[in-house]
Amino acid sequence: MRAAFPFRFAVILGTNEIASAVAMQLHRNNYRIVLSHDPLPPVMRRKMAFHDALYDDGVAVDGIVARRADTGLEIRTSLAQTSGVTVTELGLLDLIVIQAIDVLIDARMQKYLATPDLRRLGRLAIGLGPGFASSVNCDIAIETRPGKAGRIIHEGCTDQSDGISQRVGNHAGERFVRADFSGRWNTAIEIGTRVFKDFIVGHLGNEPMRAPFDGILRGIVRDGTEVPAGAKLLEIDSRGRRSNWSGTDDRGRLIATAVADAISQHKPKAAVAATQPLHPVK
Repeated sequence: MRAAFPFRFAVILGTNEIASAVAMQLHRNNYRIVLSHDPLPPVMRRKMAFHDALYDDGVAVDGIVARRADTGLEIRTSLAQTSGVTVTELGLLDLIVIQAIDVLIDARMQKYLATPDLRRLGRLAIGLGPGFASSVNCDIAIETRPGKAGRIIHEGCTDQSDGISQRVGNHAGERFVRADFSGRWNTAIEIGTRVFKDFIVGHLGNEPMRAPFDGILRGIVRDGTEVPAGAKLLEIDSRGRRSNWSGTDDRGRLIATAVADAISQHKPKAAVAATQPLHPVK
């Protein structure tokens, strides 16, 4: 029998800005955190996320540092430290053998993919965003949709994605540039750079991708990433000095606070060994 560490252990599926905001909240609540990377969808708001720690970049968001770990032993070593969070490419199958999971959170925001049943894989399973239903594929679901972000759902399901983007400044969905086809994304432009309409921000294969209007580059997929058709490649913020591209934002903080509240309200249950197929969860 493996020995348990004397701390509360949380696994977060995803390394995007929502997953990272949740990780920061739980870290402040004295959990030891592992974020498990999934390639879909590609992470775009990287200055708001711990994602780039996977590439050995020095990453700190709102003062919290991320460490990369590639093996179970490295994760154990990282978890023994009280500072920062751990980011890994290892999937859930590799993480459940490290220690019984106190809280498992799916923050991958895979709006259009099949959602796995996370129950019984930890003492509490929380699903964020479209596709989750309490007591169906998670213990508690939490809304991420703008206008409802942070709503805790103990019975029922979250809203399905309607494809309508929240307005930021004077722009809604048009602030994103999406991949028209699958391929390798290449760019040398950094987040926070001021760009102008029709400026070539990067290339998908041999196809140039241009800024749709003047503004600040709020997010961009990492250079060299293989992306599927339809993926968001970049985001432009037209608000000038009010643009925000680093740290947490209001939506992320609302969702993270809701996760912490859901955990505090939940009656603990004993961790149970998984009895269902795990292959849908990386």
